[in-house]
Amino acid sequence: SKTNLNPFEEIKSTYAEQLKKVDSHIKLKLSSHVELVGEMATHLMKTGGKRLRPLLTICSSEIFNYKGDRHINLAACVELIHNATLLHDDVIDNSLSRRGFKTTNAIWGNKSSILAGDYLLSRCFEMMVDDGSEEILKILSSVSSEIAQGEILQLQFEKQVDMVEKNYLDIISAKTASLFGASMRVGGCINNRSKKEKEALESFGRNLGICFQITDDILDYSAKEKVFGKKIGNDFLEGKITLPIILLFQKSNKIERQMINKFFSQDMRNQNDFNKTLDLIDKYKIIEICKKRADYFSNVAADSLSIFEKNFTVEKLQELSFYIVNRLN
Repeated sequence: SKTNLNPFEEIKSTYAEQLKKVDSHIKLKLSSHVELVGEMATHLMKTGGKRLRPLLTICSSEIFNYKGDRHINLAACVELIHNATLLHDDVIDNSLSRRGFKTTNAIWGNKSSILAGDYLLSRCFEMMVDDGSEEILKILSSVSSEIAQGEILQLQFEKQVDMVEKNYLDIISAKTASLFGASMRVGGCINNRSKKEKEALESFGRNLGICFQITDDILDYSAKEKVFGKKIGNDFLEGKITLPIILLFQKSNKIERQMINKFFSQDMRNQNDFNKTLDLIDKYKIIEICKKRADYFSNVAADSLSIFEKNFTVEKLQELSFYIVNRLN
């Protein structure tokens, strides 16, 4: 029976047909006479993760029982923007694996990865123009530049353990939440909804995105096993400053701060460093504090949808916002 499925799986199975269409649309659009492009695109789609963003576009269209097919093309756009940023991200972070697969840069090298990311973005812009809506073109092109600004901001604060929480929120709002917001808003646009409704959809997406990123960052310090195929300690070993570290640094005493600072100013961190950090995170109950933050954004997200008449999709999206936080338990 469906009852034991979590809301994410429920949405996914309900709209499996549309998701399939999105995937074949992406395949079609990424086909190229350049052989390497095809190989990389295939690899990317195979290792491509949860399809959360295109699902949001499908859902926000389904809230209004949309009958056309523009949402398939636009859900594909959203997924391409996401994957283009991942290709570039993996180069910047020197990541060799993502979700248990070798990254594109690990297989074909940095140069190919950067060019492939550029190709994905350019194809995506062609698809946005195909849609023909100037409003949607505006939304998706501005989200692309917002993501890039978030990347640059993150680079600016690299290795700064004394970063304030606001800077972190600015970074994840731009890098992650903006695309979640755009994915939702697009559904409002193709259904010609009012400005207020479009803003409500976007607010749901943005807050869901922040909540999603915070819980992702928490999982890296607290997952009991490999949740979502992510190896625990990855962010730490890569030297990424995320919310658990920011809050830990604020709560720590002088000697502990010096130690944390030393870990992140080193070129490399090891398992032993990670264990010491985990002890401190435990000592100051950092995970609980982070969860409270995530709870806040999941509530704001769910509330954003309260202006719509309750239907299956609205309810599932609201459940999804709570499920994202509860995957921590």
